[in-house]
Amino acid sequence: MHIVLVEPEIPANTGNIARTCAATGSILHLVRPLGFSTDDKHLKRAGLDYWHLVEIHYHDSFEEVRHLYPQHRFYFFSTRGIHLYNEVRYGADDFLVFGKETQGLPAELLSANRDYTLRIPMREGTTRSLNLANSVALVLYEALRQQGFPGLR
Repeated sequence: MHIVLVEPEIPANTGNIARTCAATGSILHLVRPLGFSTDDKHLKRAGLDYWHLVEIHYHDSFEEVRHLYPQHRFYFFSTRGIHLYNEVRYGADDFLVFGKETQGLPAELLSANRDYTLRIPMREGTTRSLNLANSVALVLYEALRQQGFPGLR
């Protein structure tokens, strides 16, 4: 699986997501600009000693990611998604795309990919959204569950 973080802002979230990628063998794609330095001590602390186990790719734009992987499916996660995250069948090479913590994914990206926008259900009026690292873990493990947890014990 591929996890794409578009302009992540909080180093601890990215570190936790990197740790989840290490635990699952998922590939992490970080789209600039990043809200932190990748040598940030908080980022390293959140990922603990797992950084060497994570395949990370850095991109200057989301368009670059799409250009490099034209044959892959992309799912876009937002509180404005039209489908629930568990209503699709994920494939091993799918890309799960998440936006920055304060604003999510850009509206133009969501509208251009409307049929592939997914959301995690929540009670109305409680919070804007779940924590980014929690959202990634929840969706990624659902995708892996559907595939029989390949390579995991």
